[in-house]
Amino acid sequence: MSNVILQAKGVTKRFGNLVAVDNVDFTINEFEVVGILGSNGAGKTTFFNLLTGLFFPDEGVITYLGSDITKMPAQVRVEKGLTRTFQLTSTFDNLSVTDNLLLVYFRQNHASSIKDLLLTTRKSYYQNPKILESLKTFNLESVQDRLVQNLSLGEKRRLEIAMAVLAEPKVLLLDEPLAGLAETEIKGVLDVLRQHIGKQTIILVEHKISHIENFVERLMVMHEGRVIAEGGYEECLNHPEVRRSYWQIESEDDLDHA
Repeated sequence: MSNVILQAKGVTKRFGNLVAVDNVDFTINEFEVVGILGSNGAGKTTFFNLLTGLFFPDEGVITYLGSDITKMPAQVRVEKGLTRTFQLTSTFDNLSVTDNLLLVYFRQNHASSIKDLLLTTRKSYYQNPKILESLKTFNLESVQDRLVQNLSLGEKRRLEIAMAVLAEPKVLLLDEPLAGLAETEIKGVLDVLRQHIGKQTIILVEHKISHIENFVERLMVMHEGRVIAEGGYEECLNHPEVRRSYWQIESEDDLDHA
């Protein structure tokens, strides 16, 4: 039986006269992979901000593992296992790939401060099994000693996701992790994320549906702050409102040529 891990009910967010998120309901079960789709300005990133505590809703309730987190600060949500990549993974560009992973590992597994780590011999942690596993899983072994500032965009994106995964969140939220990547880099990022299906709950915001067709189990499509479709990939793809609002087409013949 599926267990609900994160839920939003009637969530609304306004910025002045703009209703960025309009009465949105959303539920995700443990270990499910859900994509949130929408054109620019659809409200998907604002909704992400509400789930992760960067914004608080003007109306509605958000629950995590059955507890009300509607007004819970972002950092507390991270500590409880609800992690959006950039909340934890702002990389240190003047440190190596391995040192960036080490900082996350140390923060997750040691009560003492990062300052304490800097006063110890970092190399003593370099052979830690979890650090080595992260380097291997996310195809970072060849660049493990490279400064982050010298990574390609695809390599840095993989590092950011690796850092988020290393923190062992229950829910991993990814806001357009494929943006700006070449097709080969997109394949690499999705390949490593697939290894975590069934191990973590994943919510992915994406602009282009073709990139996540074979990755997500379910889609939620937003337009002008509202949910206009929710369900399987084909179901959402063929929804009349999605054709009108997202694809800007009206007929099945037009859809076939999109």
